[in-house]
Amino acid sequence: MIKLYLAEDQEMLNSALVMLLNLEDEFQVVGSCRDGRQALEEITRLQPQVVILDIEMPSLSGLEIAKKLRATNQDLKIIILTTFARKRYFQEALAAKVNGYLLKDSPSDSLISAIYAILEGNTVFDPKLVSGILNEVPNPLTKRELEVLRALKTKATTKELAASLYLSEGTVRNYISAILSKTGTKSRLEAVNLAQAKGWL
Repeated sequence: MIKLYLAEDQEMLNSALVMLLNLEDEFQVVGSCRDGRQALEEITRLQPQVVILDIEMPSLSGLEIAKKLRATNQDLKIIILTTFARKRYFQEALAAKVNGYLLKDSPSDSLISAIYAILEGNTVFDPKLVSGILNEVPNPLTKRELEVLRALKTKATTKELAASLYLSEGTVRNYISAILSKTGTKSRLEAVNLAQAKGWL
């Protein structure tokens, strides 16, 4: 059973999301609230595997919570769920190493599928959000992701890539998934071309 925690200050949306998540056989919502400080205390106490955070909440924002949680727990899966496609918020989310950044107006099944993808080690950013603000955001890729992207220019297969970087093939696939998600691209070649055009490589 996957334990989830939801922090969302809109009461109707909070209730609807809790109900939706609990419909999944593998999910259990162990807590939810509408206040940031309360959320941080309860997440620390309840130790869920996945937390879903709204950005703008009373007392502490979702981004502030994400930073505090990430400082003490590298394994926790953190998803930001927001109505705001703002450059500053996106940059702060990247800095907090969130695993997902999704828009509230996305279909409900996309949240469920994103949670499963994130639990498998992937990073999921809403494509509409990424394409809308990528032009304004500095390089969103980590140093390691850039290493993988550079290697992609000369290594054709995941196996070759894994061997050259001394990583497992599964880890390489997770890095590539994160790169595609963060850049809003659909293929390895497209990601390499975009990174070169932006001067990241």
